[in-house]
Amino acid sequence: MRTFRQRLFRSWGLLSLLLLASCENSHCGYAADEFRASTGSAYATNFPAAENPVSEGGKWVDTRATSTDWANIATTPGLAHGTESGSDGYDDSIALLAGTWGSDQMAEATVHSVNQTDRTDSVFEEVELRLRSSLSPHRATGYEINFRCSKTAKAYAQIVRWDGHFGKFTYLHTEDGARFGVADGDVVKATIVGNVITAYINGLQVLRATDNTYAAGSPGMGFFLHGTASGANQDFGFATFKASDKF
Repeated sequence: MRTFRQRLFRSWGLLSLLLLASCENSHCGYAADEFRASTGSAYATNFPAAENPVSEGGKWVDTRATSTDWANIATTPGLAHGTESGSDGYDDSIALLAGTWGSDQMAEATVHSVNQTDRTDSVFEEVELRLRSSLSPHRATGYEINFRCSKTAKAYAQIVRWDGHFGKFTYLHTEDGARFGVADGDVVKATIVGNVITAYINGLQVLRATDNTYAAGSPGMGFFLHGTASGANQDFGFATFKASDKF
């Protein structure tokens, strides 16, 4: 290890790569909209524009037009949120990144969640990360990692496999309790490497599952609302989002 470090610091080329990687992770003091970029393998945004559905110059797939059965995600400056009615079952709001992505993927987002003290446990507000996901008419596949916007004993986090048709899915791992829910400002992250899916809240691993069903697809995000009117959609969502297939 000592020999490796000595070689590393003697090589200005490698040192520069390390500095660039550090800069990418910390944003080097720039606002998120200043470092937004899509290379087909990495994307980051703080949702600077108002759009319905979210597009950001064609970076996101139009869910309703592509799939018919699931809802779009809309944005206001600084927030991505769902557009569900709150009463139509499993018509989650979804946005997948366009383009071709490698099979090993990471998605990470900063949670927006307000007015949770006004909610009862009969209202379900979930923020979701998507991995290896695809949409086509009346069909949605891939992996969803969701977190309930609650810090009560009835909070939860789940890894779910979407099996195609509307309302058809399989739970791969579920954990219940306050520490598995999320609050405003929490950072959620999910990765898939090979057949292993792992979920994190604020850097701490909370879920892990293995599954061999899907080998390809796109990363993305989603939201689920049930038990209250659609006016609650902007009470929860993501303030920032990033994804990569090189991490």
